[in-house]
Amino acid sequence: MNKAKRLEILTRLRDANPHPTTELNFSSPFELLVAVTLSAQATDVSVNKATDKLFPVANTPEAIYALGVDGLKEYIKTIGLFNSKAQNVHKLCQILIEQHNSEVPESREALEALPGVGRKTANVVLNTAFGWPTIAVDTHIYRVSNRTKFAMGKNVDKVEEKLLKVVPKEFKVDVHHWLILHGRYTCLARKPRCGSCIIEDLCEYKDKTE
Repeated sequence: MNKAKRLEILTRLRDANPHPTTELNFSSPFELLVAVTLSAQATDVSVNKATDKLFPVANTPEAIYALGVDGLKEYIKTIGLFNSKAQNVHKLCQILIEQHNSEVPESREALEALPGVGRKTANVVLNTAFGWPTIAVDTHIYRVSNRTKFAMGKNVDKVEEKLLKVVPKEFKVDVHHWLILHGRYTCLARKPRCGSCIIEDLCEYKDKTE
């Protein structure tokens, strides 16, 4: 895909959604960190249902740590892998309290050192909470980038590397959200909704649907 096509795709996505953000419910960097950690291999909807009950009761590292692992499990037991996630979030809270003055660190290295936080989660937090031009590549973004030929790669790291290279600076902060929403609602895994896609004429996918 050439530079002009990419620019037009990004312009259309921006025009359709000028101020995109995550669909996870949060009101602080800490709430976002917890929500993203819980969202691994789970839907945003399922995470929001749990955190909508959890955060009014406990939305600081101290408060969640005070719940204990078992207490936390009661709030998140409807989310997949809740046992390991409860342990990770509880330990994460302890580290924030002991090492970071109960604040979410604005540092990739410090974030990735937290239990249950990998590169993708760190990218989301740095981008959405702190406005960094990072691009977290999940299954939706991986699929859209490869299917459209916008930024092809054999794994998520390669796609992230390519996106960071080909996306102009003015679009970098928001491109993560545009691509994930496009993959979630239009460029679906089993049957993309090409007929209602605002970038269909620019997309280089060969097996377009009606």
